[in-house]
Amino acid sequence: PGAPLAAGAMRAPGLWVLLLGWALLRPGGCQQCHPAGPGTVLRFTDRHAEIRVPALHRVPSALDPLYGLVRRCLDLIQQNPLPTELLRAALNDPGSVRTSQVVQYELGYVVCAAVALLFTVAVPVAGMCFCYCRSRRRCGGRLRAHRRSLGCRRHCLLACLSLTSLVILVSVTCALVTSQRVKAQMEPGLGAVPTTLRTLRQHLANVPQGVQMVVDQFEVPRKQISSDLGGLSRSVGLSIHTQLKATTYAALADLQDRAAELQTSLHHLRSVDGTARALAAARAELGPALRERQRRVVALLDDPRCTSCASALGRAQSLELGADYTQVPSVEKVLKALDGLPRSDFAEMIRQGNGTFNSIPELAVEKMAQVIQELREELSRTAQRVQSIADGFPLPDYTRPANRALLEAEQRSRPYLREAQRFERYRWIAGTVLCSIILLILACNVTGMALGAYGLSKREDPSDYECRGEAGAKFLLVGVGLAFLFSWLLILLVFATFLVGGNIQTLVCRNWVNQEIYKFIDTPGNLPPSMNLTRQLNLRRDSNLSATYRECKSGAGLWEVLQLDRSYDLDEHLKTPKYTAEFQKRLGEFSAPLGQVRLLRSEGRHDLDTFARSGLDQVDYGRFQEEMKKPVVQTSLPGLARNLEGLQKMQRNSTVAARLGAEARALWHMQNSTVQAQEALVAKLGESVQFLSRLAPHLQERVRRTLATTASVEAQLPGQAQHILRQEIGCFTRKELRYFSQYLNWVGQTLREDVASCQPLATALDNGRVILCDRIAEPWNAFWFSLGCCTFFLIPSIIFAIRLTKHFRPIRNRLISTGSEETCPFHIPRVTALKL
Repeated sequence: PGAPLAAGAMRAPGLWVLLLGWALLRPGGCQQCHPAGPGTVLRFTDRHAEIRVPALHRVPSALDPLYGLVRRCLDLIQQNPLPTELLRAALNDPGSVRTSQVVQYELGYVVCAAVALLFTVAVPVAGMCFCYCRSRRRCGGRLRAHRRSLGCRRHCLLACLSLTSLVILVSVTCALVTSQRVKAQMEPGLGAVPTTLRTLRQHLANVPQGVQMVVDQFEVPRKQISSDLGGLSRSVGLSIHTQLKATTYAALADLQDRAAELQTSLHHLRSVDGTARALAAARAELGPALRERQRRVVALLDDPRCTSCASALGRAQSLELGADYTQVPSVEKVLKALDGLPRSDFAEMIRQGNGTFNSIPELAVEKMAQVIQELREELSRTAQRVQSIADGFPLPDYTRPANRALLEAEQRSRPYLREAQRFERYRWIAGTVLCSIILLILACNVTGMALGAYGLSKREDPSDYECRGEAGAKFLLVGVGLAFLFSWLLILLVFATFLVGGNIQTLVCRNWVNQEIYKFIDTPGNLPPSMNLTRQLNLRRDSNLSATYRECKSGAGLWEVLQLDRSYDLDEHLKTPKYTAEFQKRLGEFSAPLGQVRLLRSEGRHDLDTFARSGLDQVDYGRFQEEMKKPVVQTSLPGLARNLEGLQKMQRNSTVAARLGAEARALWHMQNSTVQAQEALVAKLGESVQFLSRLAPHLQERVRRTLATTASVEAQLPGQAQHILRQEIGCFTRKELRYFSQYLNWVGQTLREDVASCQPLATALDNGRVILCDRIAEPWNAFWFSLGCCTFFLIPSIIFAIRLTKHFRPIRNRLISTGSEETCPFHIPRVTALKL
């Protein structure tokens, strides 16, 4: 801010006193401390959270209805719950497991095995019987006679075989799709097992690194606080200046007004004294000339030769002096009291006071430089104390057993995973080959039906030989032969995949979803001592896998799961006063006296005091105003001159007329040369008297108030500056403590929920279920289910194909020949055959 406002109009009495009192007595006296807004919220980088176990989810598929149908079928086949006793015996004492217990639990699968065995034996035996029958020309031959119902039977067989082929086609398509999906999911699914175990180990192994990264984030509040410290001193100085400038500038403006009034009063006093003297001297000079002029004008107007002059005689007789300024009070005593004033340079004093006050921001920067440096050093020491959080973090001691268990599980799983991948490759090859054979059987059926139907449409007589119909019959028989030949392989593949996939679904996946597996593991005695997960994962003694899984899934940290707070009080290490006590203490003890602001020196105070006691208010200004109301000459000289000029025109005597004109000109000359000069002096005197008369009644009060205000501001300014300084530092301290609190709260939350989080364990378990059950077991089971449908529908396909073969060959009329199915070499052809 620049210099205070220049002196202007007179201030209302008591205004600056009220301003000063309000500024000094209002509560707070400085800007309010607002709570931290969006701009003061620290942002921290979660770089430590990069090592995570990505969560997998079941992806919706168009095959979901098929998967649901397979699950319902398996639920019907295996309705028994988890075999707790059988599994306990198998894990703890495998030799004590009896076959009857396994058969009783797997009764549904045993029944399915019996059906598969029956199919494996019955279909090849039926195929051999068909081959023997065919070799004896008794199966798949010709119809012996044409009947009216043959067309209906033929169409019915065509429709049934077509529908059966369509069902087989849909089933084999689903089998191919699900087989390919199993192959696509098996390799990444098996590869995810060691990857997940390795990720879990990395998560545990990187806990110290994550803790260190969290501790390193103290750089965020440290930079913010350091930046705030850089602007603290100037901010405090500007705040002091801003909040006190109204009071200080008001006092300086008031002081400038008093100095201006002193200068103006001296000017007007000198003007009053000089003007009164000049008016008195001018009156003394004007008196004789005015009396002489009165005598001459009265004599002229009394002359009998003057026509109509009696009317102006009275005005001429009253031609006398008016105001007498020798009677006004003298101001010499006041001038003598003010002689030599002002002795001090008020303009220079005000400039210096204004400059001293305006230099408060720079002075605050200079005074606070040392404490700012000490606070920066204290920040560095605080960073070292924060480092103790990472140095004393105990989590690696607790996670080391779990790390070893995960490593052992990863190493042991690799051979089994490789074997599973190898057998899956064999399954895919066998499934693809057998599905191709089924497609070949379908191709034979479709080709046979197409050629046979086409041959029937081209045959004019049912007994005529038609090569396309014969070819259709042979295609159907080829399909029948392939079906008999490979059906046992199909049922063996179906049963093998069914036995594996069905048990995975009913024994593992179903009990995994309802968490029966977790309950089995949690029950004491179910697992052998070598498989004690509570000890291997270093869980607390009163915990179990189910509770740990639920806690981890809900986002709990290892602090809660392992109860690390019993050995390491993290809250104690994250208490804000532990890191901010010294910082807060240094700010609380800081005091920076900003020096004395001198607005008025002693000589200036003496000048104003002399001015107030000069007697300016004791002068009788009313007497001046009474005299100024009187004219310089009681009769208006211009009016009398105009009367004489008018009378001059009325005279018949030229001598009288000439004398009247001469007297009028003399009066005009007196008015213009003497009276007007005195009137100008009177106007000048009136200005000065008017100013002094307005100032004099309030002079002492104004000077007293100005001196009191100036003294009060000088006395209160340092204290007010210190008060504002303390409040500003208090606001700053609370703001910086919020930064510390934000950081420490973030550290506690991150260490509990992120860096030391056990959520990856729950995610890994869920991912295992998704991979095994949703992505592998479901398409695996859908594969054997679809392939089983193909296999079982081959039986009606064989039957319909064999029955349909006879309809595609020539029909022998029983009345013509009763021999074998083949053409009789002694047949005597007739024109027509008798149709029955």
